[in-house]
Amino acid sequence: MYRVGTLSYTKAGLLVVGAWLLWGDFCLMLMETVVPSIIPLKLKSLGASDAMIGFVVSTIPGIMGMTICPYISFKSDRHRGPWGRRIPFIVWTMPFLCASIVLLGLSEDISAWVQTHVSAVHSYAPTTITIGLITIFFAGFQFFNMFVGSVFWYIFNDVFPAQYLGRLIGALRVVGMAAVTVYNFFIFRYAESHAKQIFLSVAVLYLVGFGLMCLKVKEGKYPPIDGETDRESRGLRGIRTFLKESFTHPFYWMLFLATAFGGIVAAISAFQVFFFKNMGLSLDQIGKYNAYTGIAAFSAMYFSAIYIDRWHPLRVTAYLSVFSVVTVLMNWVWAFVDFPPDLFFWLFLGTGLLATFQVALAGAAGQPRDMRVFPRSRYGQFSSAQSLLRSFGVLFAGVVAGLFIDAVKWASDGSDYAYRFIFIWQALFTMVIAIVSVKAYQKWYQLGGDTHYRSPAPWSPDLSEPMPSVPAVGPQSTWLNLTLTLFHATMILSAIGAGALAIWLHRRNDMLAFNWFSFVLLPLSLLSWFWWMSVSRSIQRDMQRARNNEPLRNGIPHHGVLLVISIQSVLAIGLWVVQVLVSVNRGDQNSAVVFGAANVITNVMLIAGVQLMARVERGHLMTLDEMISTQSAEAEMI
Repeated sequence: MYRVGTLSYTKAGLLVVGAWLLWGDFCLMLMETVVPSIIPLKLKSLGASDAMIGFVVSTIPGIMGMTICPYISFKSDRHRGPWGRRIPFIVWTMPFLCASIVLLGLSEDISAWVQTHVSAVHSYAPTTITIGLITIFFAGFQFFNMFVGSVFWYIFNDVFPAQYLGRLIGALRVVGMAAVTVYNFFIFRYAESHAKQIFLSVAVLYLVGFGLMCLKVKEGKYPPIDGETDRESRGLRGIRTFLKESFTHPFYWMLFLATAFGGIVAAISAFQVFFFKNMGLSLDQIGKYNAYTGIAAFSAMYFSAIYIDRWHPLRVTAYLSVFSVVTVLMNWVWAFVDFPPDLFFWLFLGTGLLATFQVALAGAAGQPRDMRVFPRSRYGQFSSAQSLLRSFGVLFAGVVAGLFIDAVKWASDGSDYAYRFIFIWQALFTMVIAIVSVKAYQKWYQLGGDTHYRSPAPWSPDLSEPMPSVPAVGPQSTWLNLTLTLFHATMILSAIGAGALAIWLHRRNDMLAFNWFSFVLLPLSLLSWFWWMSVSRSIQRDMQRARNNEPLRNGIPHHGVLLVISIQSVLAIGLWVVQVLVSVNRGDQNSAVVFGAANVITNVMLIAGVQLMARVERGHLMTLDEMISTQSAEAEMI
């Protein structure tokens, strides 16, 4: 039997509950993918500015996320009813949410009717009226969707055993990606021509499909909330309670800030479709790119979730935050390279496929991280506090991102070439995420880490709350040695590749590229290789000191995420060679030099990332080659 609070399941019962949660997630993800993906295209076709698009798709949700989401989450933690504490908030708002989607689909028809029958708006252009209606209907959609987004993700923590949460979230991500992939592969190509039919169809699917999940998934019974009276959860006292409990510990602040800056990074994603269009891709190709990368991540997601449970999701997010800087920053090459659309499609797809496991780990680790570190009695409250800061960031970032694009457009005489500089925004704030995530990881160690972590809880007499016991895996010498070897292979292949390409370029008499590869890129590749050998030796020496129970000098990084990044880096060498060969054969020596420089910069950043995480781990080694079990008592579901 599996127990979560007052709920108990057989294995078959647990599978049934998981299946209904997966089905609900499929319907929800499809709905939440369709609406935000079509709205920017619709507004753009009506002549809306980039700042206006950013305001509609980012600022409006940000305002609501700052106000509605915290209130709903705070109240759902404390709600007690026959349907539980989460599902009622979904069911009560479902009809209104579906109605708002239908109105978005009919916005042009409604605009035509208003233009004909309402004399007060005759002086306005039809497109202006349509933009206004879309803004109003989209605001309604976001308002009612906040009730779903505020509580749906908390249900898992209430009804599913802690030891399987990572795998459940992984399965949910797989199903969600399946929904997104189906949409991108088969439907997105019709986003501009058949928006009405798409909106109406997704509204019906959500009403029926998600409604069935609400009927089939049962919550348990919850005891009264500890540490406060009913009076302290009402009105201004409730606001004070929310703020005092959620924002008084620096550890939570670090986690909240990492998520907030993640929202700021994502604020510019509404313009990603215009980057693809500037590179010459059609909507069909854009949809297929998203579908192919989604299928790849789909296949990697569930296995990633298994390892997240073993490595600890907070550790995974800390490591990924550092190496995500490398991934994002490398998009600078497309600001200097122009390829035919079909060729760009396949090369960019290759880059996306290489990052499959990295993307899968990031997608599967976020929510399990919160479930493993936030107090279970107030999980919804802390999740909403995190969402509050994220929404605050998105509130300003949506408009500022649009202004950023408009400013770059102004500097480039209004050209859509400006969308190629999205990477600057993404890289800058991804670096901030890396800083605060690493700080949170270090603070987590101070709070007990893998073996003794208890959630800080200012309402509790001992200022902490026990968490469920979940085994963890520390650094494994076998896998860590393999990881170091793969990074070593990356550096060697980079140097050999630069030398071989220089010889080939000389034979072709491509002297510009030859000079760069011979006198700049090859020496830098060799220097990177020597630097890596020094870093690798210091890690191996500390591994030997750990076996001998001696103090560490530099630190031993965890093998988990590093193994994924090392495999990715080796495979990237092949893509780099292809990029250079294609550029030279097209007679484009400048692009060949750009790709060569990108490879060197990538290697330098990888080495710096490994060295940084080794230093972060210094003094916090659990054990080498052992499984660790937490010593805290199993926390009761509140």
